Amino acid sequence: MGRHVIGGNPPIEVTLRRSARARRLSLRVSRLDGRVTLTMPHRVSEREGLAFVSEREEWLRGHLSGISAELRPEIGGTVPFGGEDLAIMAGPVKRTRMGDGVLIVPDEPARVPARVEAYMKIHARDRLADASDRYAAALGRSYGRLTLRDTRSRWGSCSSAGDLMYSWRLIMAPAEVLDYVAAHEVAHLVEMNHSDAFWAVVADIFPDHKRCRKWLRENGDRLHRVRFRG
Repeated sequence: MGRHVIGGNPPIEVTLRRSARARRLSLRVSRLDGRVTLTMPHRVSEREGLAFVSEREEWLRGHLSGISAELRPEIGGTVPFGGEDLAIMAGPVKRTRMGDGVLIVPDEPARVPARVEAYMKIHARDRLADASDRYAAALGRSYGRLTLRDTRSRWGSCSSAGDLMYSWRLIMAPAEVLDYVAAHEVAHLVEMNHSDAFWAVVADIFPDHKRCRKWLRENGDRLHRVRFRG
């Protein structure tokens, strides 16, 4: 891969990528981090590719201006939790806790991101386990292990062995959205596909699934913009 920088204010860095499967030039802007990638077929020269990018500079800047910056939890800032933006405050506590609609952390600024992340993971496991238990019971099924990860490509999965995996970042979403993802994955215990039969199972245990799916499509990238490390 190569790199190309479009001058201007601000400059735009473009990653150049060759693909044997590409049939045409394509320019992609990641909604997650604003990364710009130009994919080129092998038969297309780099000069042609850069001309393609140059012609679309205005389009690129328009898309990039609509992407919000990363959010890092800090004292005096906010963090999404349960669909709300909670203020983060320092207080006389030894560990992170909720109090009067705010997240209270020890007065150690450098450790705030890690403390908030740990707090979220604990609550995510409790909430997702509870939701998974409820929906599995409603279907008369049982699942295997439940694991949490920080996945970017999916919010959850169900293996052929009945093991469930969820993104712990779901704790930042509204409660009903977290419940929907749990219902979705538990429904795979009955139908290991996305057929009409599968969606009928989802609708039976979680009727409002379409609205929650729409919320994730429109807002899910915001949950991934919260940066806890690095």
